[in-house]
Amino acid sequence: MESQIKITKTSNSGLKDIDFDNIPLGTVFTDHMFVCDYENGAWQNPRIEPLKLIPTHPAAMALHYGQAIFEGMKATVGKDNTPLLFRPEENAKRFNHSAARMGMPQVSETLFVEAVKRIVGVEHAWIPPQDGSALYLRPFMYADEPFIGMRAATSYKFIVICSPAGPFFTKKIKLYAETEFIRAANGGTGEAKAAGNYAAAILPTEKAKAKGYDQVLWLDANEHKYVQEVGTMNIFFKVNGRFITPSTDGSILKGITRDSVITLLKDKGFEVEERPITIDEVVQFSKEGMLEEAFGTGTAVAIAMVEAIGYKDEVITLPQENPVSHDMKTTLDEIKTQKREDQHGWIVPVPIEEKVGS
Repeated sequence: MESQIKITKTSNSGLKDIDFDNIPLGTVFTDHMFVCDYENGAWQNPRIEPLKLIPTHPAAMALHYGQAIFEGMKATVGKDNTPLLFRPEENAKRFNHSAARMGMPQVSETLFVEAVKRIVGVEHAWIPPQDGSALYLRPFMYADEPFIGMRAATSYKFIVICSPAGPFFTKKIKLYAETEFIRAANGGTGEAKAAGNYAAAILPTEKAKAKGYDQVLWLDANEHKYVQEVGTMNIFFKVNGRFITPSTDGSILKGITRDSVITLLKDKGFEVEERPITIDEVVQFSKEGMLEEAFGTGTAVAIAMVEAIGYKDEVITLPQENPVSHDMKTTLDEIKTQKREDQHGWIVPVPIEEKVGS
């Protein structure tokens, strides 16, 4: 099926209107999208076509029962202006893990990766050349069958859209440890990139922002004690020379950037512990002068250095110097743009679609 992807090019590109030095976050989209339909038990009609509205029946099951998942990826530019992807096969695996949890059909990893490569090959000119910028890719799947009733849908759409993006955070961030609301519980959908997870996080995040914070630091559902993850990131703490990150216990997303950073930290000789860590431990580490750095990891943010963490009536202030955080950010950025050797085979070059037509 992958070689049968049909490409239809737009006759009116919006690229001429884009200022890559001033890209509004999440509101600018490229000319095309990849679309594939799931009908009669199989994925059919894979195609790249001009970006347009999607006809959706008001009874589409995703609107009523939440069968919707997504991934986040980025395309960058490397040597000789070659478009590059970062570990796309891992996104394909996680996409299918999310689909399985939500009772949705699998997409072959080959089709997933090929879809992403082909859309990037078509939209390569939309990749911003500025440092820290990238073409953000959003593969997603939703149930489009019109049916009112509680069961798995029988028809779905798998779509990939693209949006040029500048750096997500340009300064250090402040986190608020949430003690009322929860993100996920064991046995729930926390390990899936399900749309509903993020919907449930909106109100607590807005409340945290109203208090002067940037993101929520989620705690566990049972005791509001164990650190889980940040709103759009996994979290790392540097404590007395070693790193601690919460273990993915069934309610924490298995971040691809998280996994990459663990590998890079070990490459550089750091000890990395994946274990449950309580917010009280973090407070105590800070009081004892052992909390040296904290940063979040994720596709959108890459590395986001933490300035402070609010917890109840306390504010944990992190040291101003963040040498390892900066090094991780630089290392990842340079690997993703071929300025540094890719020792782990993470980078996938993308062929440019020179001739595009029906």
